[in-house]
Amino acid sequence: MKLRMYGIAAALALTFGAAAQAQTTPGAAPTTPRAERSATTDRTPDRNAMKAEEDRIEAAYKADKEACKGMKGNEHEVCEKQAKAKEKVAKAELKAKYEPTPANQRKVEEAKAEAQYEVAKEKCDALKGKEKSACEKDAKAERDRAKAETGKRTASTGSSR
Repeated sequence: MKLRMYGIAAALALTFGAAAQAQTTPGAAPTTPRAERSATTDRTPDRNAMKAEEDRIEAAYKADKEACKGMKGNEHEVCEKQAKAKEKVAKAELKAKYEPTPANQRKVEEAKAEAQYEVAKEKCDALKGKEKSACEKDAKAERDRAKAETGKRTASTGSSR
């Protein structure tokens, strides 16, 4: 009796699994083995292009960081923060380009706000006392305003976090 129940359960699982895999989106062309192969090869250039762009971003970051070596003190630190910020924003934009979702677009805006904040905060380190405090406060206020603006755009489009 148990063996028969297991057999029936396995048959149902295979049936439902095959039916779920066979479903296509409305309006999509029927998939044949040949179409599957071309779909796979169509995605490969995207993956290769994305990898090439990632490599270009890394190379640009290394070049920007190398350009900072001739600088000293706070100027050097600001330069390195700018290079790192540029890299983070470029990576977020790359992800949004290849996976265009509202969440990824929001992440681009947040990366830009954070990048500006990090660079501004580093620039504030050159100042002393009240000027430094005011500078950091302004930088944080600007970041918070930019993030709030991103949140308003997200809310108006109906997407959620």
